[in-house]
Amino acid sequence: MLSYINHSRILKLLINGIAIIALLFSIALSVSYGAVDIKLSTVWQAINSFNPDLSTHQVIQELRLPRAFAAALVGAFLAVSGTIMQGMTRNPLASPSIMGVTDGAAFTLVIMLAFFPGVSNLGLTFASFVGAGIAVVLVFLVGSFSTSGLTPVKLALAGVAIGTMLSSISSVISLHFQLEKEMSFWFAGGLSGTNWTSIHILLITGGIGMFLALIISRSITVLSLGEDVSTGLGQNNILIKALGIVTVLILTGAAVSIAGTVGFVGLIIPHITRFIMGTDYRWIIPSSALFGALLLVLSDVVARLVNAPFETPVGAITSLIGVPFFLYLARGSGGGK
Repeated sequence: MLSYINHSRILKLLINGIAIIALLFSIALSVSYGAVDIKLSTVWQAINSFNPDLSTHQVIQELRLPRAFAAALVGAFLAVSGTIMQGMTRNPLASPSIMGVTDGAAFTLVIMLAFFPGVSNLGLTFASFVGAGIAVVLVFLVGSFSTSGLTPVKLALAGVAIGTMLSSISSVISLHFQLEKEMSFWFAGGLSGTNWTSIHILLITGGIGMFLALIISRSITVLSLGEDVSTGLGQNNILIKALGIVTVLILTGAAVSIAGTVGFVGLIIPHITRFIMGTDYRWIIPSSALFGALLLVLSDVVARLVNAPFETPVGAITSLIGVPFFLYLARGSGGGK
């Protein structure tokens, strides 16, 4: 038995090691490919011995490196948010985009840009946290009206309904205040406007969220076994759920404030990670971060190449992957789980 556990641990470490290598390679691709392709050797020179007189070095340092790192961080945060949501609710359809959390964050961003146009990036990030929280409260309030309880599909439908409503209101406000250009970035989801300030915001706020996620990972494993089991084991489920919700709001708010409403990363990655890593969230959460980062970096590369020299919103690429996945899960979940 001990030998099996050791082999399983080694296999998981090996998979994560391969994911790290793949992520580093995908970041190199992201920096190298774009409107103008840059050789990997030039990328290395720009990182190792930056020359401000070379335009290619400036492009790499000021545009492509921040974009690649932002894609990795946003993908990691959305994936971990979805993982925690699915673990807490035991709902296979739970994710920041399906549950309306990303639309709630975008909604408050519109409010801030419309009524407080001089707001700082940090203020926008804080506003996105508040919007994500509003969306979570509304979704659970609407879903609780169901006489048969909160089944996975009904909770997902409530999330889609609230998300659509908030998105529609956001569109009306942006049209009225002529914010179409500013908000088209957030509605479609994209990384073209990222810079080193964006990275600093993601590292600070998202770092707090990731720290909380790792702290509650063991408790999420217990909670995923069911309310009765976790209570019987002496776990304070109210506290764990409160910490989980705060973690989701921090991670999703940070991601949306930088990249907009990038959908389905938090839906796809947790399922793939659980299939590979098993049921222990001490492995699932960090592995989800790696796989989510890899997915969004590669999606951003595809978004730049599929219609070059024009950019396709990265949210369109993740939706192309995620919609069939969602339909498959909704069909399998039925209405009564």
